[in-house]
Amino acid sequence: MIGLAQAILSINPKASVVIEDEDVKKITWHDGTTPIAEADILAKQKELQEEYDANKYQRDRAEAYPSIVDQLDDLYHNGIDGWKTTIKAVKDKYPK
Repeated sequence: MIGLAQAILSINPKASVVIEDEDVKKITWHDGTTPIAEADILAKQKELQEEYDANKYQRDRAEAYPSIVDQLDDLYHNGIDGWKTTIKAVKDKYPK
């Protein structure tokens, strides 16, 4: 889950805050950081979470692909078409 701190830092990378209990109502702003409206923080958090969720297939594929060493071995033994078959199986298993 995308946290409030990530949302805040996405809006203002230089923000200095303390967040208690991951509660948007319990944010203490430090070092002259201009407070960000709760609605803006929550909207950014939702946006970042939706983006993260939409890219799940990328994380799944990265985990499922053979290592680079194994892919090179596949290319050597089975040629480009064999390698493409191996990679396509992962892409088919985890479609966009």
